[in-house]
Amino acid sequence: MTRLPLLLAAAGLALAPALARAPVTAPFKGVQGNVTAVPAPKGVLLKVDAAGLTPGWHAIHLHEKGDCSDAAFKAAGGHTHKAAPVHGLLNPDATDTGDLPNIHVAADGTVKAELFTTLVTMDGLRDADGSSVVIHAKPDDHMTQPIGGAGDRVGCAIIK
Repeated sequence: MTRLPLLLAAAGLALAPALARAPVTAPFKGVQGNVTAVPAPKGVLLKVDAAGLTPGWHAIHLHEKGDCSDAAFKAAGGHTHKAAPVHGLLNPDATDTGDLPNIHVAADGTVKAELFTTLVTMDGLRDADGSSVVIHAKPDDHMTQPIGGAGDRVGCAIIK
């Protein structure tokens, strides 16, 4: 009988790395749909499936806190970053690890997209306070500080 707890504990430890590599699917608030974060050997693949958006280009970013509790999604904090934040995929001084390419929403308000980033890891996104995937009202110009002119936050999903 005393071996059973030890075996269960060993099994739990053996499964821990597999769970850290497991994809995480999170529902969006503010728009319909979800995002799935899939760990990859050198980054994270984000699968976006959403509806209820304005047609056209929209910025999408990784934010530093897993908190979508307020209506404007400001509780998600700023973009994830390594040092003093400098925004922009096209900016040679950029430090934001939350920068991602824009997504295009179809005429019916839906978007299905896959975005890969080498700037973060799943462990980094799933830190103590989690992270958020935030969709903005406008596209990101990938240069302007602090968020590339992306406008209001219209969708938010928590990665924990």
